[in-house]
Parts: sequence; structure tokens; C-alpha cells
Amino acid sequence: MSDLLAVITSEDRDSELLAELQWRHPDRVTVLVEGGSLEDESDTGRALRDRLAALLHAIEQRTGAIVVGLAGDRDQLRGWRFDRIVGGRQPLTA
Repeated sequence: MSDLLAVITSEDRDSELLAELQWRHPDRVTVLVEGGSLEDESDTGRALRDRLAALLHAIEQRTGAIVVGLAGDRDQLRGWRFDRIVGGRQPLTA
């Protein structure tokens, strides 16, 4: 059984994230949203929630995995263990 953490940022890289998740064949996926607030009532916040809803559905459909959780901050995941972290900000190269 594999548990993955999918990190969603404000950058629109959802197709790359989905492709990597699909390739890894996870059983369970937890989603961390970085760089945005799910409680934001502005147009930006609503767009993030709409994007997230579509992404959660796509994760379950394309991978067969169960999305078991949603976090808005890394502190909420303190003590959790994942087999792999997918997505997030890419490291800078020299």
C-alpha cells in the first residue's frame, strides 16, 4: 500500500502532478494546498476551490486511489508519514 502527499501550489501544474501520481499507482493520496487559502471568499479563493474539486476528482478517477485528506498547512501534517511527496515548488537550479 502506498501513501502519497500531493502538494498543490498556486502554479497551474495540475497535469504534471496527475501524470506523476498516475505513474506511481498510489493507494491513498493526501492533498496539501500551499500558496492559497480555502477560506478566501474572493474570486481567487473560489477559483482555487473549483480547481481543487476538479483535481480531487481527477486524482481518484485517473489513479484509482482514495483521497483521504486535505490540508491547508504543513503543520497539519506533523507526524504523518508518506511514501513519497509529489508536486510542490521545484528547487532552483544554478
